[in-house]
Amino acid sequence: MPLSPSIVERLARARGDLRLGLPVVLKINDRAALAVAVEALTPQRLADLRQIGVPELALTARRAATLKAQVYDGDIARLALPTDADLGWLRAMADPADDLRVPMKGPFLCLRGGEPDLHRAALDLAKAAHLLPAAVLIPVTDGAEAAALMNLTLIDLHEAAPELARAATMHEVVSARLPIIASDAGRVHVFRPEDGGEEHYAIEIGQPPRDQPVLARLHSACFTGDVLGSLKCDCGPQLRAALAQMGEEGAGVLLYLNQEGRGIGLANKMRAYSLQDQGFDTVEANHRLGFEDDERDFRVGASLLRRMGFGAVRLLTNNPRKIAMMESQGITVVERVPLKVGETPQNRAYLATKARKSGHLL
Repeated sequence: MPLSPSIVERLARARGDLRLGLPVVLKINDRAALAVAVEALTPQRLADLRQIGVPELALTARRAATLKAQVYDGDIARLALPTDADLGWLRAMADPADDLRVPMKGPFLCLRGGEPDLHRAALDLAKAAHLLPAAVLIPVTDGAEAAALMNLTLIDLHEAAPELARAATMHEVVSARLPIIASDAGRVHVFRPEDGGEEHYAIEIGQPPRDQPVLARLHSACFTGDVLGSLKCDCGPQLRAALAQMGEEGAGVLLYLNQEGRGIGLANKMRAYSLQDQGFDTVEANHRLGFEDDERDFRVGASLLRRMGFGAVRLLTNNPRKIAMMESQGITVVERVPLKVGETPQNRAYLATKARKSGHLL
């Protein structure tokens, strides 16, 4: 039908549904399941799901390792729900806030055999929705029929896989001159992705020539550091130092990427901060939540640079991963420009962890 949503639009709808606590229907070949994010689940909806079938819990291998649950599917774990498991049990499985108080939640019946692709897709969508990566799935016989009967979003994984694997296509919405402290010759460009995700911004200083390497910084949004002046990280000082250096040189471009908390979102970042208060370092906190060390997609930055006409950069970064991603996406990094600012007594251990576990050159 001409007005029917495309797979990109249905994926955006699925992310929104999960945030609202609505199930989505995932299917591949002749297999299908209802999937709902644990974080947004309600007692009534859990009861309704149990009327349809036998629920299974999907967790990442990172979260399963914390819970001492057996992992049979590589990067994810599938668990059978105990018959008496209520929403409180599910949320305790998903959220590590009380792990130290109640360290053992088992024994668990961990599932093996069969295909875990529907469970993996549910966790990927939960992550993309900036929810805790934990989902309840109910196998159903006919996915299309279930979606039509309950008016739920249907995602065919064969159709969705190419879209989930590629970087979102960006379109510039508008740009306007903005004098800033670093430079009177500032211009802000707003880019909007086709997949309905967050907008990203480029702050252009001066008029850098497109046929020469540009001084560039890929800066991930940090509400706590950039806006509140948090002493727990070095993000705010890095942002201001990068802009100041561009202003001094008279040209540059800072890409402000809305990938808060290394891509896990502000709510999960604050959960990680709470875990750090319990004694875990930044990497351990992410793992206990079920995330990887870094969930960001720096292909976004390469896409924006190409959109603006840049093919080579002098990259302001301490992170070798950014350099590797730029090079892999066809952006030549002619020089790494160190950005060593912002160390405080409060973030010294955090910076040491980034260097030791994430390879940052500090």
